[in-house]
Amino acid sequence: MSLAAILLIALALAVDAFAVALAAGVGLPRVGVRRTFRLAWHFGFFQAAMNVIGWAAGLTIRPFMAAFDHWLAFFLLAAVGGRMIWEALREGEAERHPDPTRGRTLVILSIATSIDSLAVGISFSLLAASIWRPALIIGLVAALLTGIGLHLGRAVRTATPLGRRAEVLGGLVLVGIGLQILHEHGVF
Repeated sequence: MSLAAILLIALALAVDAFAVALAAGVGLPRVGVRRTFRLAWHFGFFQAAMNVIGWAAGLTIRPFMAAFDHWLAFFLLAAVGGRMIWEALREGEAERHPDPTRGRTLVILSIATSIDSLAVGISFSLLAASIWRPALIIGLVAALLTGIGLHLGRAVRTATPLGRRAEVLGGLVLVGIGLQILHEHGVF
């Protein structure tokens, strides 16, 4: 497979990670090196790892995963987005919002944004393509776009007086991505 084809696939897979990072950046009070590294590392690692897992699984799990992968991605994104909206609308400015670059939220977002990479890995297996070079490139592109999205989201929040509305918007973006995944799979 050509480098150009791999890069196009990597960019297509990284769009969800970029959008989620953008929403996370809007909701965070500060975006520093640690948060950027954590989110970019996890999103990039999960994109690469899920690609390798899909490749290894090959035809064995493809029919099983195809039946519900879109629902899994939707529920994970809707849960995190719904929580962001709920936290933004709750009373009490002093309450802490969960940091999307830490803990369970980070893992859930990492899985939700990398499910498509699992399917692409299965496709690579069907094509009898080597997986190591594509997985590395897919992971690096996802990490890079995640970092860019996180800082761009923070810049949007800083440049506009959105406040809590920005957090609601970020949550709606995550739910919207989940709905788009369902739409792409013909659910509605």
